[in-house]
Amino acid sequence: MFILVTELYIGTSGYSYEDWKNNFYPRDLASKEYLYYYSRLFNTVELNFTYYRFPNPYTFFSICEKVKENKNFIFSVKANSKFTHERIYDTDDSKKFIYALKPLENADRLGSILFQFPYSFRFSEGNLDYIKKIGNDFEELDISIEFRNNSWINDLVMDSLRNLNIGFVNVDEPDLKGLILPSSICTTDTGYIRFHGRNSSSWWQNEKAYQRYDYMYSQEELADWIPKAEEIANNTKKIFVYFNNHYKAKAAKSALLFLDLLKNSNIYTSQN
Repeated sequence: MFILVTELYIGTSGYSYEDWKNNFYPRDLASKEYLYYYSRLFNTVELNFTYYRFPNPYTFFSICEKVKENKNFIFSVKANSKFTHERIYDTDDSKKFIYALKPLENADRLGSILFQFPYSFRFSEGNLDYIKKIGNDFEELDISIEFRNNSWINDLVMDSLRNLNIGFVNVDEPDLKGLILPSSICTTDTGYIRFHGRNSSSWWQNEKAYQRYDYMYSQEELADWIPKAEEIANNTKKIFVYFNNHYKAKAAKSALLFLDLLKNSNIYTSQN
């Protein structure tokens, strides 16, 4: 048998996509049953509707009900764009967002809060001060930050994240100038990896937004991540891994493939 030597949560960024029907969800499955079906295969999801609108606590009561058969299911939550892209908010905004998450927290189903900043958000003293503000305003939660611009990869930033108890999000994305390369950085007890696909030709220029994430990972590409995942596991108590290459359920398919590969890694230990 196998035992898990760290808490491992693997899933996708979002779960409710129309083009997942007949690619992941059965054709006749009602959309209200999507999360239940999903939770039978995965133990976590990264909720992204919260990026577009402030959540209502009752929404989280409802989704907890849909995964009640999977007692280990965890929800990570993407922070609203007000905090990451507009970057103009007051204390009431942060308190409102935190309060809305209480149903997840009370049910022991709250993972990490993802703050994904845009590529245009470059490292500077002022922007680092903003990160510190985020850390202070959300200090009661497990939070993780994804930078898109590689100007943030320096010792000062990493030391600041550790001091603030903010997790660093490792990413897989196209190998393009200015983006962040694959890494195994840990700044808290929570490890975090996001897979965006490697569609270089559509990353900056695309007719439709989904084209950026139209990518299916190969077994070889995912296998290259195993040593990094093992290193993260050695330095954390839990790992969240989310696939964001969502077009036509390629995220779900990639996640299942990666999960299968990890079962033969040092993150799992064989035990007779």
